[in-house]
Amino acid sequence: MATTTVFGVPHYYQLTNESSASPLVFIHGWLLSHRYWQLLIDELRADRPCLTYDLRGFGESRYGLENYEPGIPAAAQGWGASESPYGLGAYARDLAALLEQLHLGPVWLVGHSLGGSVALWMAHCYPHLVQGVICLNAGGGLYLEREFQQFRQAGQYIVGWRRPWLARSPLLPLLLTRMMVHQPLAYRWGRDRCLDLLQADPAAALGTLLESTTEAEVHLLPRLVATLNQPVYFIAGRQDQVMNLRYVHHLAGYLQGARQGKLPVIEIENCGHLAMLEQPQQVAQALRSIFKTSLLQTQINQ
Repeated sequence: MATTTVFGVPHYYQLTNESSASPLVFIHGWLLSHRYWQLLIDELRADRPCLTYDLRGFGESRYGLENYEPGIPAAAQGWGASESPYGLGAYARDLAALLEQLHLGPVWLVGHSLGGSVALWMAHCYPHLVQGVICLNAGGGLYLEREFQQFRQAGQYIVGWRRPWLARSPLLPLLLTRMMVHQPLAYRWGRDRCLDLLQADPAAALGTLLESTTEAEVHLLPRLVATLNQPVYFIAGRQDQVMNLRYVHHLAGYLQGARQGKLPVIEIENCGHLAMLEQPQQVAQALRSIFKTSLLQTQINQ
């Protein structure tokens, strides 16, 4: 286990062997951790360095939170973004500090769900560290009050009913192998999801949910995406019931090049909200295609 202190909080991370290629940095989603990227990293580690880490308050980065030194990037503050320690700007600031400590950058960011929003804010606030962004099962920018209220209530309920004894139950992992996916996952992933769900810091679990789903924050995403100069791509599951395809296409439509041709959205069949576990080989293939396209575009522009 490797850890480094970021703004007072120990952050867990794993970095594969370095090479000359631009590193990939994977940002996990809500109530998850670094471990869900492993199948994808096994596919990609020969291509380029891969960095996974646990967001503050989740996974193995849930200790020492009382020592956190709060703050958000000036670029986020200037846009009126949430100044909460659990806001997207604060997590982008954490990642920037981690990359600087590890002497990494510019990097490609791959963010899942909530992690996709963190990646977009990171690209906006720290453009010198970000070569490109890939949002996996992520989108948004369209605020539907009733749907968001139901989503927040469901999330609050999930966080609220957590009990330590559930870690010993075989039923909850079994349930989690079927939740938010198109086809059931292997039991080991249900077990991991159970542990990450039960062990996440309560304030971080609730804070990230509530701060990222306010009307103001949701409406900031399209404005932010429209300003990005780095390449941005979206990979979506066609059977994703959490992040519907229309939300993905909606946000992608704000990219600077969206009106000039096809939206940079790759749709994966037989895939729900956990693409990196459900279809790791297809996601890896999509990533390689993105890197090839981006390289060709860079050469053309030169």
